[in-house]
Amino acid sequence: MKVKLVAIGKTDEPYLLEGMKEYEGRIRRYLSLEVIEIPGLKNASHLGKPEWKAREAAKILPFFTASDIVILLDEKGKEMSSTEFSSFLNQKFGSGSKNLVFVIGGPYGFDESVRKSAHFQLSLSRMTFSHQMVRLFFLEQLYRALTILRNEAYHHE
Repeated sequence: MKVKLVAIGKTDEPYLLEGMKEYEGRIRRYLSLEVIEIPGLKNASHLGKPEWKAREAAKILPFFTASDIVILLDEKGKEMSSTEFSSFLNQKFGSGSKNLVFVIGGPYGFDESVRKSAHFQLSLSRMTFSHQMVRLFFLEQLYRALTILRNEAYHHE
């Protein structure tokens, strides 16, 4: 199975890019990973939230196929411990799907069309983080889950 991380906007902070590169390399030792950055909206400050989300949805939806398992990273989603997340991943890995697609939306969240296309909504925390930081946090948790599944010494309880 391939894991894709689809995110709106660009990560430009060097310290976040360095951390993301580190965890992307670690994850690729276990599975195929593709990180897709979709350009954010330009000259869109005049848009209301519904139109903003609709325009982002039009950019996000083409990255899904019918056989993908789509998981939105959303503060309103289900919270899991790292161990629960590893079990969740293990279940999805055994589903027969080719791609597991995690999606980070824009500043106003997801349009209803994206929510309807998703199979699950996952929260990394009830706290709000910058969309750039969420990428690093998610990659670290994905790596942690993979090491848990292999009984490696990265995660401690």
